[in-house]
Amino acid sequence: MMKSLLIANRGEIACRIIRTARAMGIRTVAVHSDADAGSPHVRMADEAVHIGPSPANESYLVGERIIAAAKDTGAEAIHPGYGFLSENAGFAQAVIDAGLIWVGPKPSSIDAMGLKDAAKKLMREAGVPVTPGYDGADQSAQRLKEEADKIGYPMLIKAVAGGGGKGMRKVDDAADFDAALQSCRREASASFSNDEVLLEKWMTAPRHIEVQVFGDSHGNVVHLFERDCSLQRRHQKVIEEAPAPGMDEATRAEICAAAVRAAKAVDYEGAGTIEFIADTSDGLRADRIFFMEMNTRLQVEHPVTEEITGVDLVEWQLRVAAGEPIPLAQDDLSIDGHAIEARLYAEDPATGFLPSTGRLEHLWFGDADRIETGVEEGGEVSPFYDPMVAKVVCHGDTREEAIDALALALSQTEVFPVRTNAGFLVRALNDADFRAADLDTGFIADRGDALIPAGEPDDADWLVAARIAAEDDDGEPMLSGFRLNRGTRRAVTLSFKGDVRTIDLAHADDETVWVGEDDDDFDFADDVAAEAVVSGYRDAGRVVLFNAGTAYAFDTAIRGTGAAAAGDGAILAPMPGKVLSVDVAEGDSVTAGQRLMVLEAMKMEHALTAPFDGTVAELSASEGAQVQVEAVLARIEKGDD
Repeated sequence: MMKSLLIANRGEIACRIIRTARAMGIRTVAVHSDADAGSPHVRMADEAVHIGPSPANESYLVGERIIAAAKDTGAEAIHPGYGFLSENAGFAQAVIDAGLIWVGPKPSSIDAMGLKDAAKKLMREAGVPVTPGYDGADQSAQRLKEEADKIGYPMLIKAVAGGGGKGMRKVDDAADFDAALQSCRREASASFSNDEVLLEKWMTAPRHIEVQVFGDSHGNVVHLFERDCSLQRRHQKVIEEAPAPGMDEATRAEICAAAVRAAKAVDYEGAGTIEFIADTSDGLRADRIFFMEMNTRLQVEHPVTEEITGVDLVEWQLRVAAGEPIPLAQDDLSIDGHAIEARLYAEDPATGFLPSTGRLEHLWFGDADRIETGVEEGGEVSPFYDPMVAKVVCHGDTREEAIDALALALSQTEVFPVRTNAGFLVRALNDADFRAADLDTGFIADRGDALIPAGEPDDADWLVAARIAAEDDDGEPMLSGFRLNRGTRRAVTLSFKGDVRTIDLAHADDETVWVGEDDDDFDFADDVAAEAVVSGYRDAGRVVLFNAGTAYAFDTAIRGTGAAAAGDGAILAPMPGKVLSVDVAEGDSVTAGQRLMVLEAMKMEHALTAPFDGTVAELSASEGAQVQVEAVLARIEKGDD
């Protein structure tokens, strides 16, 4: 077994690998960019090496620096995690050529599965069912259009080198094909330097089902059963579970056997995932499940497989990379219960899932079986990388138990001022169709705004916020689990985005609000709509309330009922970011919809506009300034009617 390991990654996956390596007695080396100098994975490792500036293409994607860091620290092996260089065959070969152990599949296996068209041809030869479509060498627009017409509409155009939802276009009508093809090729060329595409039949009720496989250098290949990753937003996985709901034993045996054949066809070693698309328009059947692609690395969602099998997949990776055989035979592997994982992202559903970066002033995770995270309270969500806050994982004897546990854990989650998708995830988990396993990859898109939490607090939220604000002034923030029956002042005035209310607590309804205490009679699925999981805290000048994972910040620095100077017309920052430009000055007249300024976060621009005709009464924003979420940037006064 290797004695030292460099992790060529960051965030939660770096922490995850370090944890297992430490348990195995392996010395760990972290690498970090400027932005990650104070990150948890850097402190967890036995040694850390700075590899460059914050942008990934100047640090985590520079293979030469990573290999040099391994050499300089005496690391014997490199684990790539997922993303970044994990599926880069050239980097894998460079690691091997440097005399180091590559914790991953052979470079030839990565190459074989790297292009979707070549991989599909290889799978056909191995007897693995592939999606009906076209993956030929003739890439002329005319030939592609002819093949698309043969497949029929709707159909899908996919970049052969694509991934992560990029280079993919659904075409519903023949008249739209040419424009979709051009758009797909432009994106593929920009993202992958390869504009070749393949065409696939569009499944009317598709489910994304994948099988975890594992191979070793002794010729052994096993599967660790399947996962369902059908809940996706814009082709990005959101909620994953194992095993797949509705999968009977016969179908499971066929799909898992096909996955093993696929791995053997490329002489696979290490952890890999065979992804399938299932046409469930006539139920979940083996003859309607088709190969999509292989991910030649550890998957983000690997914890759900670990939870149902009891296997540490990272430990297996390290043992196999050291030349050992797979620790268990196929007959020794079995499914225990059900596991489900949600990806908690720093993004704001109320603003179209705009990224939300900045300092994590308050961070508390709910009562989950497992939290995989690479951030901590007081740290930051960086604009340079994927905005994942954590993977929240729960296990139960049944699917219903696992869903209940995860929905409750996410409802208890508290993150501020960075916004998250926790409330959105809770709504998805409690959707009646999801609980009945009536789902496909269009589940989230089909429901639209129904899964988006309310952007404004309701009357009950105002009341609870007022009670928190009225607690005795002891100088300490009130955290979750506050008591609602303590002595309070008679009236409290609060403001939320310009809406000012004075709440008379002496005459307010004193109904108990459930705040997360143990309650054997509380059925989360049945009662969540009626009784929200509410918690909150108070600090200088504000109350922050969390209702089923969604945060609302109330201003308490108000004097009297008419003291809301901001009122309607307050222009608030929808996310932490940088002011790119300011287009108005104090005193300017503006019209409804006129651009006032532009913010930038996560390399995305967001224009802020006037809500109505009026005058710029106040302007606090300046070009180049960094602002926090909900900072008041300007105030517009209404013009004369």
